[in-house]
Amino acid sequence: MTPQTEDRQEPFWNPGLPLSERVEDLLARMTLEEKVSQMIHEAAAIPRLGIPAYNWWSECIHGVARAGIATVFPQAIGLAASWNTSLLRKTAEAISNEARAKHHEFVRHGDYSEYKGLTYWSPNINIARDPRWGRTQETYGEDPYLTGRLAVAFIQGLQGSHPKYLKLIATPKHYAVHSGPESARHTFDATVSPKDLHETYLPAFKAAMIEGGAASIMGAYNRVNGEPCCASITLMQKILRETWGFKGYFVSDCGAICDFHLNHKITNRPPESAAMAVRHGCDLNCGKVYSNLLLAVAEGLVSEDEINTSLARLLEARMRLGMFDPPERVPYAQIPYEIVDSPAHRQLALEASRESIVLLKNDGGLLPLSKNLRNIAVIGPNADDQHVLLGNYYGTPSQCTTILAGIRHSISAGTKLWYAQGCPVTSKKLLGISQPDTHGFSEAVSAAERADAVILAMGNSPALEGEEGEVADSDGGGDRATLDLPEVQQNLMELIYATGKPIVLVLTGGSAITFNWAAEHIPAIIMAWYPGEEGGRAVADVLFGDYNPAGRLPMTFPKSIEQLPPFDEYCMMGRTYRYMEEEPLFPFGHGLSYSEFRYHKMELSAPRLEPGQSLRVSVAVANASSRDGDEVAQCFLKHEHLSLRTPRWQLVGFERFQLAAGEEKTITMDITSEQLSVIDEDGQIMFMPGEITIAIGGRLPEKDAGQAMAFAKATLCFPAQR
Repeated sequence: MTPQTEDRQEPFWNPGLPLSERVEDLLARMTLEEKVSQMIHEAAAIPRLGIPAYNWWSECIHGVARAGIATVFPQAIGLAASWNTSLLRKTAEAISNEARAKHHEFVRHGDYSEYKGLTYWSPNINIARDPRWGRTQETYGEDPYLTGRLAVAFIQGLQGSHPKYLKLIATPKHYAVHSGPESARHTFDATVSPKDLHETYLPAFKAAMIEGGAASIMGAYNRVNGEPCCASITLMQKILRETWGFKGYFVSDCGAICDFHLNHKITNRPPESAAMAVRHGCDLNCGKVYSNLLLAVAEGLVSEDEINTSLARLLEARMRLGMFDPPERVPYAQIPYEIVDSPAHRQLALEASRESIVLLKNDGGLLPLSKNLRNIAVIGPNADDQHVLLGNYYGTPSQCTTILAGIRHSISAGTKLWYAQGCPVTSKKLLGISQPDTHGFSEAVSAAERADAVILAMGNSPALEGEEGEVADSDGGGDRATLDLPEVQQNLMELIYATGKPIVLVLTGGSAITFNWAAEHIPAIIMAWYPGEEGGRAVADVLFGDYNPAGRLPMTFPKSIEQLPPFDEYCMMGRTYRYMEEEPLFPFGHGLSYSEFRYHKMELSAPRLEPGQSLRVSVAVANASSRDGDEVAQCFLKHEHLSLRTPRWQLVGFERFQLAAGEEKTITMDITSEQLSVIDEDGQIMFMPGEITIAIGGRLPEKDAGQAMAFAKATLCFPAQR
């Protein structure tokens, strides 16, 4: 842990003793004041015991963040668009390697400051129920099943598989019903039905804790049905610890405990808030309210035994990370610093960015473009902006490839590239610039007029969406009041379109964007998200055919904000592909390829299922084109003719795989008994008799799916029971 621990003789330093004995020994040696000092995220040093300071706050949703040089992978929503669990695990393994290497180098220099520990407050697995939420970019999208599978892979990649030591500690957040509005997060009470709670908001957390084995979890700022998330008997005790059997530690979001008395008004002063949180199972306070625990004990609001229970979980976590053991005994402490920002990690970042890109539209086969065009124009505010590569919660890459740089690198030596920014990402009011919005329009049109093809790099940026306090001049605390493409960008695009040149629109952003005019008029459209440090190279690879795109939307792109229920309503009716009745601009699961795939020979393991049975589904998938490519097979289920409210369709399986030109393979997916059940209005699992329809294809089931999807039906012979 530190040089001064080498000669310590206390039993808690002995790596040969059982973990419980070591924790018990250390607890017995600490004063109450020392115990309290360890329950704040900026944990103080205890010199007399040889224990250095430790800061529990680190971030890594798409790379080690805020701690200097690190590889920056695509933002989480982009990773989700890959629909690739093995990619998520490899990415997390690379991140955890860098985190470990950086941590031990920091410690070697006596640096125990913020963001340099081994306890990472990632991933964000809140369900993106509404695309207006500024933090949608940090999530894995709108679907509970997809989010859960990606979360499990990411958590396992972070924490490692050693039988004794954790590589890092993953902290899924924000438990549990939390997705805006950002401006009200410190005061808001999310009212949610038992059905929506257990059908939509909890499944990903359940998978993360039970299957992923996450060693910690973070609570949200808001209340849920009147209970603050960081002191909720329902969420923390009944569900998390009693039902799911969680044994790790619970951490508050930063400032969430002081919200109890300042904003939620459920307590009157800090000692009451601190005591309430500890009694209900919040072990670690991001903030300083827990410094009031000494007074709370003196007033009888909380006992030292209750403090010991929480602190024991924290001490066990640090010991499982190897912090109290000689470094030579901890395999993860041997990871060399040279792995940080390594060529292998940059290559993985490129692969992840490629897999995240979604080809939304490609009329007339405009893409891929030829690298040998005589003239090409690259226009738009996001073409040469490094910030749109990074999103939020990012590290510092040693090198970035913007979209402009990636295109310039890809085209032939004989191709002339014309570049014009054209306009700001949004109006001058937000950005504080002095020129009118149209200042660059004429230059952009001149570039387009000289081009054989135009690439427009537009969309959102972290200047327009993010967490509370991150977005300048935002009335929504980081949320978006509109989903539309900013007006200045729309006006420029229409001017460029009027030149009559072939146009490819490359969009960046962390959530859905409504661009109905572009969807009708622009022949080719790509969604690149916030694609990471190699994002520009990945975009160019797709544009010019060096990579065949296969990303899929992890969320619905609506046609307008009018298709959405009110932002502050947490009822799922009308939300996401599972309950939305109106036709969207682009549906969940949508994504095109330069290849064509066909599905046939679908078979079920049984046409009739008894209680407790799972269902195996197989289908043949063929690449009916002359080009190798990845396909993402998506398996959906729906219950027919039930009086109980159920999703229109629900994702129950997916697989990303490669098929060579002309190749055919049979894939299988297993649907569990629990997935065949439904959730009733009381939040209980119900096994209902009746017919189900299973659909597998490269997209959400549609009437005109043709050979892009296969369907089958089965009968559930369940007696109606919970």
